[in-house]
Amino acid sequence: MSHSARIAEGLVDLARQMAPSATLVAAGGTDDGRIGTSFDLVSAGIAEADSGEGVVILCDLGSAILTAETVLDFLDDETRARVRIVDAPLVEGGVAAAVAAEAGDDLDQVVAAAETARGGGGAAAAEPQGAAASVAPTETKATGAASTTEYSLQVTLVNADGLHARPAAELVKLASTFPQKVTVNGTDAKSLLGIMSLGLTKGATVEIASNDPDGRAAVDAIAALAESGFGEH
Repeated sequence: MSHSARIAEGLVDLARQMAPSATLVAAGGTDDGRIGTSFDLVSAGIAEADSGEGVVILCDLGSAILTAETVLDFLDDETRARVRIVDAPLVEGGVAAAVAAEAGDDLDQVVAAAETARGGGGAAAAEPQGAAASVAPTETKATGAASTTEYSLQVTLVNADGLHARPAAELVKLASTFPQKVTVNGTDAKSLLGIMSLGLTKGATVEIASNDPDGRAAVDAIAALAESGFGEH
């Protein structure tokens, strides 16, 4: 939702580059094309997006939230229960939610993905990376009662623009197909905004790792995707 039809439509265009099969609906402006919000456009948007799995609404300004809340008041109880208005930045939250939906996440996971935008993705900027890379696996066993074995691979990014939006989305979607937790340079591989915030460019060394005993396949798959250039190389 946006007070501007162009903003809403632009966000859908952007998110669709990373989530081409997710249902994304723009509800921007008034019924007659002016700046503002429309009860009817939001109602129609919810109906179009609702496949029975749930609908996430992101809004640009406070009055858009009021319009969305009014629409929810007119929905039947069953539909209202699966519609969520998410408090998150419109662009970052919208893109993160779209990628989570594309990956097949459920409603709560899509909401959580959008909410990561409130904290800028939850990851600090990456330290400068060297160009050297090793594709040999390493395993490190920690000491103490909670002993775990980490399996990791290092890969050098070969695609021209590094981990920009589309490759980052491909990485996150792949990571989301595995139940195990995997990290990329210490950042959760299932967090789109976290991965993008690393700022990894061509030639950067990426360490993909998991402490889960069953995480080897996920690490191998993500490393192979990175080595392939995410289909861009």
